[in-house]
Amino acid sequence: MTELSLNTIKKQLQEAGFKLTPQREATVGVLLEKEKEHLSAEEIFLLLRLKHPDIGLATVYRTLEILTELNITYKVVFEDGLSRYDLRRTSNEHFHHHLLCIECGNIEEIHEDLLGEVEKDVESRYQFVVKDRRLTFHGICRECQQKLRNK
Repeated sequence: MTELSLNTIKKQLQEAGFKLTPQREATVGVLLEKEKEHLSAEEIFLLLRLKHPDIGLATVYRTLEILTELNITYKVVFEDGLSRYDLRRTSNEHFHHHLLCIECGNIEEIHEDLLGEVEKDVESRYQFVVKDRRLTFHGICRECQQKLRNK
């Protein structure tokens, strides 16, 4: 799996006519650093403020929208209604899937393509070209199962 780097993202921004401003670089840095955490714009903003007190929430939102438009990030909305941002892994043709714990809210990622055959069937049966797909499994994570057993 090809990992995203600051240089890769900088190149993608430049190819689309955008500069990697210090604010954008800091935002991308948080996304790279906290890649597995599915952060909202507000959470990214709060982390950025620790090192960059002059950055504004509107700047973070604009940066995330640009990154989403360029397919560098995905915007994902879970049950809590907050938009969260995931970095797109360049080796994945499609968006990865999620396991969402309904007890603690933990989100885990599945990077394997579990829907390849389903996609082929949909395209064939419905004459429909699938461009992307998203799947979230709702259940109880290992840790919460253990806690529930120990009650």
